[in-house]
Amino acid sequence: MKVPTTFNEMLLFNASVMGFGSNTWMNIILSQFDDMVRNVANSSRLQEECDVVSLVLAKYRGPINLPDFKAVTLASLRSLLPEDWDSSHEIAWGWLWENIEGLLSSMIGKPRQQEHALGNFFRYMEEQDSLRLTQQLFPVFFELAPAGQDFFQQSATRMHFISGRILTMTLDMYAAPRKMVEEISGIGLRHVGYAIPVEMFPPFVSAAVGLLQELTTNELAIEAFRWSLALISKILVRAITEGSTLVMKAINTNQKLMLEKAMEVCSRGQRANELLSITVGTQSISPFYWAIDSGATVCAVAMLEDLLTIRADRDVYYFGYDTLFTRHPEVIQRLCATAPTLMPTLLDGLVWRSRQTREGSRRVNYYVKHLIQDLEGNFSQNLEWLVAHGDPKIIRHPTVVMFADLLWYKLASYKFVLSKLYFLVIMVIFVTSQAIIPSHTGAEQTQEELIVMFTFRMMNYLGMMCKLMFSTIRKTCSDCASGNLNRSFCIPIPNFLFSAQDAANFCLMWLLIISCAQEPFILCLIFGQTGPNGFPLTTTCQGAEEFMGTYSITSFLAMMIYWALLLDLAIFSMRISAYVLVCGRMLGEVALFLCALTCIILAFSTSVSALYNEYPSIEGFYVWADVLFQMALEIYPEENYLDIAARSVFVFVPIAVFVFVVSIMLMNLLIAQLTQSYHDAYSNMQGYARLNRAAITANTLHALSRKRWSGFLAGLAMDQPLEFNEGDAS
Repeated sequence: MKVPTTFNEMLLFNASVMGFGSNTWMNIILSQFDDMVRNVANSSRLQEECDVVSLVLAKYRGPINLPDFKAVTLASLRSLLPEDWDSSHEIAWGWLWENIEGLLSSMIGKPRQQEHALGNFFRYMEEQDSLRLTQQLFPVFFELAPAGQDFFQQSATRMHFISGRILTMTLDMYAAPRKMVEEISGIGLRHVGYAIPVEMFPPFVSAAVGLLQELTTNELAIEAFRWSLALISKILVRAITEGSTLVMKAINTNQKLMLEKAMEVCSRGQRANELLSITVGTQSISPFYWAIDSGATVCAVAMLEDLLTIRADRDVYYFGYDTLFTRHPEVIQRLCATAPTLMPTLLDGLVWRSRQTREGSRRVNYYVKHLIQDLEGNFSQNLEWLVAHGDPKIIRHPTVVMFADLLWYKLASYKFVLSKLYFLVIMVIFVTSQAIIPSHTGAEQTQEELIVMFTFRMMNYLGMMCKLMFSTIRKTCSDCASGNLNRSFCIPIPNFLFSAQDAANFCLMWLLIISCAQEPFILCLIFGQTGPNGFPLTTTCQGAEEFMGTYSITSFLAMMIYWALLLDLAIFSMRISAYVLVCGRMLGEVALFLCALTCIILAFSTSVSALYNEYPSIEGFYVWADVLFQMALEIYPEENYLDIAARSVFVFVPIAVFVFVVSIMLMNLLIAQLTQSYHDAYSNMQGYARLNRAAITANTLHALSRKRWSGFLAGLAMDQPLEFNEGDAS
């Protein structure tokens, strides 16, 4: 049998021994007893705790004899403290219980009657009376306390909602007291951020009770409403009082100086807790998050700087980094979503740089443990949140570069290469069978070449086409089952097709399907035709000739997509990857140039074609459009220019103007556009390249085995102290 070692265990044990084991109401008092004892010197708080206990006791169906609890507690204390317990303790305990028992006895039986009376009043209250209560509550309150108007600058609809919720809470306090205490404590903590004086609550209670008295003469209902609303007010006042720390007051002013003065009174070991947590009962709020949500960015920046400042106290170092990520593991996500301007401050604080130089360098420490792993030791989502944020400047911060490259080179790059190795093999097979082995000079292929071509093409169809088909079906079913569809084009399209790589794979799949259906080897086998030497494998049979044009086009397009998909390998070099992205960005400028060129060609071709009497040898604007296009590309013969000038000056002048506009103005404008766009885009392209690599890293690490991840963390040894300068370890 286990010997009781705590007060709660001993009390339950003695209750069973003394025959009170079935009196479960003792557990109700016991759960609140610690708060009662701690606040015995505070009569208001003791009254509040006893009121809450009385509401919970009202739910108990059965007799309640409070002296029994006193006998059990005395027996428990004597058993736990046989050597220390004496008469002075007996007297003190007796005085404490007399106070608690008196407060509880005065309320036994009342909450049930009050709940019934108040519930009936609200249930049978007419709609116009209900509207009057909600609409007149705040106007009456503002008459009693005019200063309250400064703290309720909200719409009438919002204030009516608050009034209705307060009235509902008075009845909910009887129905679910413990739940309401937690909810009210949370509301009180939020009111700390609003800087509402506690002096506003008594007039508010008086206003609400006065309005109710005008609607009913039922004294029991009025008393029930008054008592419940007063208890709610007490809990709110206590929560606001306990939560109104110097830090919260400084946040309300959004002044860095006041925050610094508030932190001066905190010890080094408590600074982080003061900035990250305020607790009232079981409810807590974060001053740091409150500063962000309320727009106090000056204080939020100062709080981050204070948290991430390393302070020394003899041999002990204080750094709020661990406390910050333990209290707020999702701080990266929160800052990216609501306060991205704070991200540089946070990331700068995770770097320590020595003031001393040695051989032209200085020591730098990066504190990235919580950026790499979460509190359970799993892969952290911080990298995914940074990718989702999509800021090319943040992703290039030295701290992010350091931990992202660490994950890439140590873990993700190997897995990525393995995932691309299969694609590379299939691509080599496809290129060999379509571009290297086939003879394009009309020479007859050898039997060995035909066998290799046939084998490689079948391997391509089975290895790539079937794989893409299965992948497309799986992703389509997954998107349809989850409702992940895009209806922008009037028909539901699975969202995975809006990814560039998946869209390319989808096109490649259909091109391979078409190529397979028109494969010359297969068609010749189906028609039973053989080659010149009677060999069964051939591509030149009569049945396949009519499909060769379509087959060659689909093979060409498939080859282009294979090479385009190979661009993923550019992420191994940030410089190459950035260059590829810049090239993609330049396509927009080239498209504008082509649009302008098309418009100019149409304008001049239609204009010059109207001069057909001057130059009848070229008739029709479409013919002139072809001529002007050749001129724009500078492939139009020089002697033709001389012929136009000799035959008609009226035609040569607009042609000369066209050449001037296209060759001098439009081409130079294109060069200027590309130069400026490259200059503007290249710095950001480095960031976008890193975003691409980070996205691949995050996706790859999700499939990493637990054993390899654990080995990676063990190799980093992030729990070991880092040395600041020589012989100085943190």
